[in-house]
Amino acid sequence: MADADTQREAVRAAAENVADRLEDEKEYLTDLDSAIGDADHGANMSRGFRAAADAVADADDAEPSDLVKQVGTTLISEVGGASGPLYGGSIMSASQTFAEDGITAETSVDFAEAYLDKVKDRGDARIGAKTMVDALTPAVHTYKKSIEQDDLPPLEALGKAVDAAERGVEFTVPIRAEKGRASYLGWRSVGHQDPGATSTLYIMEELLATAEEYLEGDVERDATAVEQPDEDPSDVAEDGAADDDEGGE
Repeated sequence: MADADTQREAVRAAAENVADRLEDEKEYLTDLDSAIGDADHGANMSRGFRAAADAVADADDAEPSDLVKQVGTTLISEVGGASGPLYGGSIMSASQTFAEDGITAETSVDFAEAYLDKVKDRGDARIGAKTMVDALTPAVHTYKKSIEQDDLPPLEALGKAVDAAERGVEFTVPIRAEKGRASYLGWRSVGHQDPGATSTLYIMEELLATAEEYLEGDVERDATAVEQPDEDPSDVAEDGAADDDEGGE
């Protein structure tokens, strides 16, 4: 990507775009969460990312990695329940991938992988459990493959990743929840779209919109995503514990 000043502007713009989108989608996310959760996902995500956008808005001299870390720190303090540490802590940890070389195609792959690993570890969730991991996993795998194997430009790779995330959201509808409050419903959770996977898609769509602006390009959203990762949803334990909200939002 460009110099540090441009990267700082892009991080601040991305935070603002995500905050605006989640505010716009707050009621819809609340409706999704009302069906299978505790109906607070929309409000929590909107409040957290608005505070994060405000926190980085005037940080003119901070390194890009520090701005990303500030987003994570703010989410921890502003998002309630298990979601704050899940989202914010994972962003904080992954932000270190930008510390040395800033935001590049290579470090963005490292960030995506580190973020996914932390989300899966903190939420004890894997693909097929009807959580945000179902959208995030194919998106990260697609982005990595597009960059490292297919040698695509980052913008085109991100477009394919967003497409994969959208397919992941659709994947959550017919499966049974194995994590979080939704798992209490058992088979009654089937037929409902996971709110955490949905907000993950919205965040990625705004990252793509920001990248299109700063990389001065457009991508086709009907790009063909690569195959889903190898993890088999049938491997998910039938007695998946409903310990808390982690992984589901």
